[in-house]
Amino acid sequence: MRIRELRQSAREHLRQAASSQPEASADILLARALGQNIAWLYAHPEAEIEPDKLRIFESWLHRRATGQPTQYITGVQEFYGREFHVNPAVLVPRPETEILIEAALERALQFPAPRIADIGTGSGCIAITLALELAARHHAAQVWGVDISAPALAVAQANARNLRAPVQWLQGDLLEPWRRELSDFEAVNAPEHLDMIVSNPPYIAETELESLQKEVREHEPRLALIAGPTGMEAYDRLLPQARELLHEGGWLILELGHATAWQILPVLQNPDWNALEIRKDLQGIPRVLIARRAHDRELSRQAK
Repeated sequence: MRIRELRQSAREHLRQAASSQPEASADILLARALGQNIAWLYAHPEAEIEPDKLRIFESWLHRRATGQPTQYITGVQEFYGREFHVNPAVLVPRPETEILIEAALERALQFPAPRIADIGTGSGCIAITLALELAARHHAAQVWGVDISAPALAVAQANARNLRAPVQWLQGDLLEPWRRELSDFEAVNAPEHLDMIVSNPPYIAETELESLQKEVREHEPRLALIAGPTGMEAYDRLLPQARELLHEGGWLILELGHATAWQILPVLQNPDWNALEIRKDLQGIPRVLIARRAHDRELSRQAK
């Protein structure tokens, strides 16, 4: 079968299966099965597909029609111009998270050698991207990725090796690794305080689960999706830890869910935090929150 007919039949098959983005999914799967890029498909519509590659593509197409995310089938997802390996142990990196990257880079460059922790690192896409982008700007930085999930950390570590990213990894719940005894800090070469904390934490409320796309609801890790009954549970635990472990003038940069943006702002509107900013995504949804840990002298002035 020629590429042209195969693309058409695959798209129709996914449409009938009610798959999201059937055209893009079909093209990505076909290009990957052929070991080519999508531009090659457009340039070679009359090319014949080899039988072994056709079998791979048909298998992948069946999996996609049952609801499996395209990225888990191919095992890769692009993020900030780099290719990251993904599997069901980690969330699929989203384009919206690149807004967090931009905000973090702007502020990390304010420090001569920033110490940054990515909490709930998953695939490692945030920690690895920040480490590589800062290195490309000849800016010294120490970056740590933290996750409670050992399988997720294994994915992140593999991505760091593949991309040659200088990131250190810690397993633990939120910022708990930094709250160990001093001997533990020395053992993992972790600082007692940080210049920046970034996180894309779980922010889906349990009541929102059924409203998620089937491929997300049934295939992406619930540990990384569901925060609890309100969706605020991870933020409620992370904020006091961040207040304790950030240096004065350090930055907290969080990805937000559509229902959590206006819930979290009142929590941060207190003397401990200032320079509050919310950035929206291309759909106008509040997506990233930026807050600065106040200097103690600022707190003293406010108390007078």
